Amino acid sequence: MDALTYLKKLGFKTNEQTKLAKNINEVIEYWKYWTENKKILDYDVDGTVIKVNSFEEQTRLGNTARSPRWAIAFKFPAEQAITKVKDIIFQVGSTGVITPVAIFEPVFLEGSTVQRASLHNFDYIKERDIRINDYVKIEKAGGIIPQVVTVLTEKRTGNEIKINEPQSCPVCGGKVGKLNPSEVAIRCLNPLCKAKLKRNLEVWVSRDAMNIQGLGPKLIDRIVEAKLIEKVSDLYKLDHFKLATLGHGVGPKMISKILQQIENSKQRGLDKVLYAIGIPNVGKKIAKDLAQKFKSIDNLMNAEYDELIAIEGIGEDIAQQIYDFFRNDRVKEVIDELKKYGIKLEIENTNSSNGIFNGMMICATGELERMPRSQLKEIIENNGGIFKDNVTKKLDLLVVGKNAGSKFEKAKKYGIPILTEEEFFSKYKI
Repeated sequence: MDALTYLKKLGFKTNEQTKLAKNINEVIEYWKYWTENKKILDYDVDGTVIKVNSFEEQTRLGNTARSPRWAIAFKFPAEQAITKVKDIIFQVGSTGVITPVAIFEPVFLEGSTVQRASLHNFDYIKERDIRINDYVKIEKAGGIIPQVVTVLTEKRTGNEIKINEPQSCPVCGGKVGKLNPSEVAIRCLNPLCKAKLKRNLEVWVSRDAMNIQGLGPKLIDRIVEAKLIEKVSDLYKLDHFKLATLGHGVGPKMISKILQQIENSKQRGLDKVLYAIGIPNVGKKIAKDLAQKFKSIDNLMNAEYDELIAIEGIGEDIAQQIYDFFRNDRVKEVIDELKKYGIKLEIENTNSSNGIFNGMMICATGELERMPRSQLKEIIENNGGIFKDNVTKKLDLLVVGKNAGSKFEKAKKYGIPILTEEEFFSKYKI
């Protein structure tokens, strides 16, 4: 609060509604007040943010991989609106999952016009008995994502149409089914389905994956429809002549830029490939952990189930999905082609220390003096180690700075080796 007051004196814009609460009851009363009065503001809000009023305590509390432990969003109850379901369409994702989507009569809700919402899966439709021509109550989950809350069955006229599970893929007409009996999702099982390919390509070219700028969904759609690409690896077979056949809007300058971006993507790294290639339930973090652990695509493809499940953050289901994924002949074919086109599929130790932390899981706590924690993380990862945000029994080393908190106590309890910042840099000569 002192910092905000000082910034305001210097002329920075600060929120006039900021309040210093003495206890949790004052927090709750503040939230209740703005739940009722948020419309008097000249901007949209979906909740309040509660922060610990001490920089020292914020440092001690630290952060998870995604968010600080010293701040939390206290959301307002979602606004609701009533609209009619005009249609329910089916979309096919990159892994073949068929998702039903409700198309609504447009309705204004929390600052935007809502016309559609995912119905997630066919069990979701059955449980709520959602039908075409139903009137439904909708809200935005977290103030962002539209969802159906309930069906207004009292408004039914008899003209409502029930939705059944698809018997074939709505895009390619191929077989559909579930990967295992416990799975909720129904998938297209055709490996050559155009919809799956388009979604795969959209993920592949995205910023978090191979970061190929210039290839948006519309252009990807045109490329697939023109049969220039039949699998992800075909992206690296594109040339000026093939792209020029697309015609309108795709000129020489644009083609050159796209081809250069495709060429640049070959050096993005193993973790980016593992995220891009579409392994079920493997996001950016798990992809990075897999890359650090196995170092090459070949090592990962040959990994046994027990090796996968031993990695922190990977449970039985995800381990099995990774194992099965790399034993699919279609996947092996794509990977062989990626190798042929020169995509980087292994990690090289570029640091002169030559992997001194190879395979080690290291965490840091407290205030570091030599460098920011982000820089320490980079050094550890460049030397073959895995930087962790939390202390677990699998940790190999904890680096301790000033004002170390609960992580330090937890590491002592687990018997994990602990080094001060000075001891760490002295021992490893980095």
